Amino acid sequence: MSNTIPPHVVDDCRGVLHVYSDGSIVRSSKPSFEVPVNDDGSVLWKDVVFDAVNNLQLRLYKPADFSPSSASKLPVFYYIRGGGFCIGSRAWPNCQNYCFRLASELRAVVVSPDYRMAPESRLPAAIEDGFMAMKWLQAQAVSDEPDSWLTEVADFGNVFISGDSAGGNIAHNLAVRLGSGSPELAPVRVRGYVLLAPFFGGTVRTKCEAEGPKDAFLNLELIDRYWRLSIPIGDTTDHPLVNPFGPSSSNLEAVDFDPILVVVGGSDLLRDRAAEYAMRLKNWGKKIKYVEFEGKQHGFFTIDPNSDAANVLMQIIQHFMAENSS
Repeated sequence: MSNTIPPHVVDDCRGVLHVYSDGSIVRSSKPSFEVPVNDDGSVLWKDVVFDAVNNLQLRLYKPADFSPSSASKLPVFYYIRGGGFCIGSRAWPNCQNYCFRLASELRAVVVSPDYRMAPESRLPAAIEDGFMAMKWLQAQAVSDEPDSWLTEVADFGNVFISGDSAGGNIAHNLAVRLGSGSPELAPVRVRGYVLLAPFFGGTVRTKCEAEGPKDAFLNLELIDRYWRLSIPIGDTTDHPLVNPFGPSSSNLEAVDFDPILVVVGGSDLLRDRAAEYAMRLKNWGKKIKYVEFEGKQHGFFTIDPNSDAANVLMQIIQHFMAENSS
């Protein structure tokens, strides 16, 4: 009689990613957010492969009523989704609905790229994929045979990179890599970054992490699980891609950044890290705007995209783009 214990789940991420004791990984095709897709036809969209090697796609959005014959083209707004580097998809309804809103209200071409996920592909894979999604835009800008669906309406000199949670971490790391003016993407020109509750970490707990509510949408147990699954094996949450101010992180004071907007909810366990990030960069003379939404949880703007706070956030992003556009 065999005493072999069958594999059991050791890590469960919102019911869509299960890691088993034998190292096997099972992903559900179902999103963790079962909400209807609000596709009323006012925004056109399509999928494009941007990295054939890793079979990665991005989803493009544009307002249906925009005429290519218009005197000025539309800014390009990247929306890099969250999910703790472990779960999520450009095709999840919550992500798609938010991109519809962004395209419609910002009057922008929205680019929503996927990226390789942990634990199958640990960091820095997701950061590299974010960079590849930017290089894809550059390739379109210089191509002899570009995709006219995009190039007829997109202003490549007026690009903003936004990221939500893990996507906010990717956006930060892109800002560091690309530097002011994004010269290696020419003629694409990044004008600013929007970090929405960026997913940063560190071995020393912040007050919000230590004392935050256990029933938070993004609670400490889930934060720790995401990091455990996504950082390189053998590393800690002071890894330079995780903790911008860790003992082995490069000195950000020396980096010439484009303008950055940092947004976080006051009840988000990531609040302290976002606030410290904005304060340090501001003290170093970087062009930083920090906005905190009192009492709001992590992801408040996608969980309830029609809330008053989500509407105010949209206006703040609009203003930031207007201030920093070409």
